[in-house]
Amino acid sequence: MSAPQERRSWLAGLIGHGVGPSLTPELHEREAARQGLRYVYKVVDLPDGTVEPTRLEQLLDGARDLGFDGLNITHPVKQAMVPLVDECAPAVAAIGALNTVLIQDGRTTGHNTDVTGFERAFADDLPDADRDTVVLLGAGGAGTAVAHALADLGVRRLLVVDLDGERAGALARTLADRSVAVDLVAATRDDLVTALARSSGLVNASPMGMAAHPGSPVPADLLHPGLWVADIVYRPLDTALLTVARQRGCTVLSGAGMAVHQAADAFELITGRPADRGAMHRDFDELVAAEAATRMGEPARDTTGERNR
Repeated sequence: MSAPQERRSWLAGLIGHGVGPSLTPELHEREAARQGLRYVYKVVDLPDGTVEPTRLEQLLDGARDLGFDGLNITHPVKQAMVPLVDECAPAVAAIGALNTVLIQDGRTTGHNTDVTGFERAFADDLPDADRDTVVLLGAGGAGTAVAHALADLGVRRLLVVDLDGERAGALARTLADRSVAVDLVAATRDDLVTALARSSGLVNASPMGMAAHPGSPVPADLLHPGLWVADIVYRPLDTALLTVARQRGCTVLSGAGMAVHQAADAFELITGRPADRGAMHRDFDELVAAEAATRMGEPARDTTGERNR
């Protein structure tokens, strides 16, 4: 019997709204090139954030027919895609959101590397952080993934803040069988004052701070030096929240680590090969520096090692 043929190529993609500038395709293709793989990563930008199930089903069917090996899924269809895949990993079933779909032998399986991505980033850069009580801003798909990551990391009490009370309640229900206690906090200044005063950490999983949603979700005077502050936003890398948190003496965690680790986890799921995470971090820094330099009209500089200063 002849030996099985070596895999020749992989085809992956990203589905979401406003994903044209995403760094994920470049991170995947650079890592594949380092490993000597033929790897093509395509982007499918949904006009106006279309989330109709029929359209999403068509995209999944097309990916199967065209021989895609995997898809990354982002806003606003992380939750809408869940009932459309053939099966879900346990984390997806618990959270109700996915960000990666594997396609093997015509079947689709949903995974969530946002959870593992945040966990790894936290373990890398905040290994000794106090995890007793943490405020979480944002209860959407990303916020729910971060909530489960925080539960995995041993957070005892989670204070969830979201303008949409129903969405916050839905997040709490996904944690019903976990050891973490969940309190819902109204998004008012007085409630934030009380929540942050009794917390050791703060995570922003809301869109506030992104280029399209500038500003900080928390008034500067509510931050105190005993607080660690994490932001999953990575465009810009230094969000308004992290900038003011540093000024107030807080330890901070940017969105870089989560962005890299979730991409590395997805790459490993799709190819079955281990990713060089250190190299992918360097790629990320280089891409961010080049992007910033383009905006400023200046030569790109090496930012290796600056992710969490």
